[in-house]
Amino acid sequence: MIRKAVIPAAGFGTRFLPATKSQPKEMLPVIDKPVIQYVVEEAVASGITDILIITGRGKQAIENHFDRMIELEIELEKAGKEQHLKEMRQLAQMADVHYIRQGELRGLAAAVLLARSHVGEEPFVVLLGDTIIDPEGRVPATRLIVDSYNAFKKTIVGLEAVEKSRTERYGMAETSGSFDKDGNIPLKHVIEKPYPGRSPSELALVGRYVFEPDVFGILQKELESTQGVVDLSGAINSLIKSRGVYGRVVEGRRYDIGERMDYVEAILRLGLRREDIAPELRELIAKLAGEIKE
Repeated sequence: MIRKAVIPAAGFGTRFLPATKSQPKEMLPVIDKPVIQYVVEEAVASGITDILIITGRGKQAIENHFDRMIELEIELEKAGKEQHLKEMRQLAQMADVHYIRQGELRGLAAAVLLARSHVGEEPFVVLLGDTIIDPEGRVPATRLIVDSYNAFKKTIVGLEAVEKSRTERYGMAETSGSFDKDGNIPLKHVIEKPYPGRSPSELALVGRYVFEPDVFGILQKELESTQGVVDLSGAINSLIKSRGVYGRVVEGRRYDIGERMDYVEAILRLGLRREDIAPELRELIAKLAGEIKE
């Protein structure tokens, strides 16, 4: 059973400036919850009990969010706001959450490598801290890739089909063979953000992975061989050659919160699924649509 997850959340969030100049991108609110809370909740719903978040300079808000705030709890109790009080206490008790800071930003490879001591000799999940995958009432993405790992005992990469025009935004997968009944397929190669027309397929990496601890040695060698930024594609390709890697098509809808329109869409779609605000939100959307037509 996989029980540990690593969430890289150290980047500057330059795609979302100026909002991210003074607050972490992962703390941008989607309605009334920050992005990273959705990510942590997905991990917990998938059976993860131990989470390591890779943070960086200026990211203390993330640590504060998952910590208890006794003064707030006292005020909520005095005001009789029992539901809010319950939510705040549950937030601090969802999982064992740990933190380590990434001093030099050299990409995802460097961030994941920082988890080596914490993970030890266990398989573990990696979830990108700026990517929400809404299961839309189905099985969470992390649960699916964990299930695939339990079946194959190999590195698993979460996949989704995207439009050809969007391939330069993501890592893209070249597959080998055909899908099994659960949506698993062997991978032949992955390439980072290819230009449209150069992608080997329309299957994009969704920012959810299961790795075994031998990935750390590969990441270490890659970082030692270059002074630049290193992503995870090189390590995945090395694992494809040495041990084999499977892709697993995940369910639900992915929102890359670094993209402004994904952020707006996440607010609207997730809002429409909430009973407390959906009726008013539908009215607002209809009103705005009418104004645009006029």
